[in-house]
Amino acid sequence: MVDYHAANNQSLYSAGGQQTYMEQENDWDRDLLLDPAWEKQQRKTFTAWCNSHLRKAGTQIENIEEDFRDGLKLMLLLEVISGERLPKPERGKMRVHKINNVNKALDFIASKGVKLVSIGAEEIVDGNAKMTLGMIWTIILRFAIQDISVEETSAKEGLLLWCQRKTAPYKNVNDGLAFNALIHRHRPELIDYDKLRKDDPVTNLNNAFEVAERYLDIPKMLDAEDIVGTLRPDEKAIMTYVSCFYHAFSGAQKAETAANRICKVLAVNQENEHLMEDYEKLASDLLEWIRRTIPWLENRAPEKTMTEMQQKLEDFRDYRRVHKPPKVQEKCQLEINFNTLQTKLRLSNRPAFMPSEGRMVSDINGAWHKLEGAEKGYEEWLLNEIRRLERLDHLAEKFRQKAAIHESWTDGKEAMLTQKDYETASLSEIKALLKKHEAFESDLAAHQDRVEQIAAIAQELNELDYYDSPSVNARCQKICEQWDALGSLTQSRRESLERTEKQLESIDELYLEYAKRAAPFNNWMEGAMEDLQDMFIVHNIEEIQGLITAHDQFKSTLPEANKEREAIQAIQAEVQKIAQYNGIKLAGNNPYTTITPQSIDKKWEKVRSQLVPQRDQALQEELARQQSNDHLRRQFANQANMIGPWIQNKMAEIGRISIEMNGTLEDQLTHLRQYEQSIIEYKPNIDQLEGDHQLIQEALIFDNKYTAYTMEHLRVGWEQLLTTIARTINEIENQILTRDAKGISQEQLHEYRTSFNHFDKVRNSFPCLTLCEMDLNKGDAEFARIMGIVDPNNSGAVTFQAFIDFMSRETTDTDTADQVIASFKILAGDKNYITAEELRRELPPDQAEYCIARMAPYTGPDAVPGALDYMSFSTALYGESDL
Repeated sequence: MVDYHAANNQSLYSAGGQQTYMEQENDWDRDLLLDPAWEKQQRKTFTAWCNSHLRKAGTQIENIEEDFRDGLKLMLLLEVISGERLPKPERGKMRVHKINNVNKALDFIASKGVKLVSIGAEEIVDGNAKMTLGMIWTIILRFAIQDISVEETSAKEGLLLWCQRKTAPYKNVNDGLAFNALIHRHRPELIDYDKLRKDDPVTNLNNAFEVAERYLDIPKMLDAEDIVGTLRPDEKAIMTYVSCFYHAFSGAQKAETAANRICKVLAVNQENEHLMEDYEKLASDLLEWIRRTIPWLENRAPEKTMTEMQQKLEDFRDYRRVHKPPKVQEKCQLEINFNTLQTKLRLSNRPAFMPSEGRMVSDINGAWHKLEGAEKGYEEWLLNEIRRLERLDHLAEKFRQKAAIHESWTDGKEAMLTQKDYETASLSEIKALLKKHEAFESDLAAHQDRVEQIAAIAQELNELDYYDSPSVNARCQKICEQWDALGSLTQSRRESLERTEKQLESIDELYLEYAKRAAPFNNWMEGAMEDLQDMFIVHNIEEIQGLITAHDQFKSTLPEANKEREAIQAIQAEVQKIAQYNGIKLAGNNPYTTITPQSIDKKWEKVRSQLVPQRDQALQEELARQQSNDHLRRQFANQANMIGPWIQNKMAEIGRISIEMNGTLEDQLTHLRQYEQSIIEYKPNIDQLEGDHQLIQEALIFDNKYTAYTMEHLRVGWEQLLTTIARTINEIENQILTRDAKGISQEQLHEYRTSFNHFDKVRNSFPCLTLCEMDLNKGDAEFARIMGIVDPNNSGAVTFQAFIDFMSRETTDTDTADQVIASFKILAGDKNYITAEELRRELPPDQAEYCIARMAPYTGPDAVPGALDYMSFSTALYGESDL
């Protein structure tokens, strides 16, 4: 090989300055003959060079002066190396057709600025070897050497400088080592340079030629023996061969650059696909949880007992404290992930991500809103159901007490009314029996109210769907039937006594008076005993104080009642006095009544000494409980009245921080995270308030006049506060991503924010109406394009993130589908398709397989087996068509 560092450089290039391909007429004098050795070298080199291009079109030449005579393969060669179409060739075989075809080729060469001297179409058609070789050399200079540029030198001088630069680190590049040095410099794994022998130039050259042909796709253009055995090898053959090495290695560098670009694009696309899959899974899981939870919250199946309903309320509290908070965090994280993904897609010039049907952020928000509505309705139903069961328990106990009292009173009454004692009684006894019956009727009428109360309570229990209504109804029915029977028997006995009364005249008026006064008084005491033992339920201090006032009024009537008791006892004493005075032996107790003085005194003592104090104690205990409930209300209200305004102030401060834009984005992010930490540190106050709220619910307190805040309102406010600060932090993080990706300075970002805030009528959004007013002069088409970028979903508002994306995109270079297509074309060797083997050779394994799996087969006219369509694949990466 020629040593470009030694004196041979002077033989290849003149020392007097640059020499261009347009001065070749000096080298191709038609009257001079070529050196036979040079001609041989040129034939081999030029033939190999032409075939390296013609094989792309599926053909080749064997004899350089014969195969170009008809001009057809000459025109084809020019089309392949230039990438342009020549005029349609003439297919005739006559000499004139051949001359016309060659002239078309020569005219094309001349159109590229090449001055052809002494080369005519006739010489080429006649097979003039010298002229044919000269023409090919001119083509090689123009299309293979002219565009070589190294450090402001071009063409042959540029090629020489390239060789010098690439072999400079190597010593002793004579003796066939120069070609090996060029290969080792670019592909060191192909040649073990240190093992080459300096004293064996033929072996060194053959090694370089074989490696170049096998691994670099450079055909063997020279014979080692010709170069070593010739004192001065042909310069043109050497330059042609070396130019192939230049283009092979410069093409590899371009391929590496193209591969890097493709790797970058594919890496971004793969990362975005992972983010999309993560979003879809998280959204699906959250929606599935909501779908399972809502039916549970909408279940209104009532329970029979208070204990079962209390357990339902406890389950609901567990849902609020344990199950729901992680889902609130998942929902917030889902929105953050969605916004981050959209930002990355915009930054990488990809179309916006559209989740699967039913999994949009708006769908999740709608499902969440439905969940919260079901949750609120479920809590209200639980509390109302507990109130209903409490009312039912109270009514059922009251029914049982009144029924027991009535059944105790009616016990034996039917037997008494059906006895025939009047048939053998004396007149006085008959009169006594009649009076006694009248007293019984009075007693019976007094018990009418109790029976009606029992029936009314049973009816109310039925209306409230009391679980044990059948037994209540059966007992009430039995009482009513017995009451009707007592009424009939009473009427029948009266009639019998009145028939007998005409025969009997004696009656003891004093006993009668006693009986008449004792019966009402006894009924009053029984009613008082019943009232004093009656259960009560109240919900506030005012109600219990009303009961205490009523009880005090009752106690104030006791002195007057005692006077009545003493008067009744005086009647009985008068009877005893008259009998004793007149020596009358009483036959027994008062025939008109069964109420004895002893029973009256016993009941009176029970009312005065036992039931009244017990009632006093019960009312005072209930008063103390209501005072404790009032304390719980005040305790909750004090905390709620502080936390409510605190949450509102924090929401306002977050809005102010996100608008003012003080300091750098990193400063704002640090400030917001510190602010977020201060909010999180406030969480114990919320937990304390939840504890107070639980105490209120456990005490069955359903109202609070000391505050307008409810726990539900404060929970929603707290969750909105956490979500707002998280969204604001995410917005700043996305702005940092945009700034770093787009190269936006802090001053530019501040200017964007100032302009945005000027038109921002809704915080962090840029109303479309205002944008319309700003861009009316841009025309409908341009405005539609801008709106398609900044508001792809036609929401009617432009976020600050979309605003800065648009502003930066106008001045920032980003990868485009055309750039990716051009990169694939380089890897494909200028073909319109690429093969799997080429992808695996140029790209990393995972990204090569990614492309192979997604590229469609190429169906163009020049398709070969295994060809892949990289153009449609590249446009699909940017959303311009479907894979």
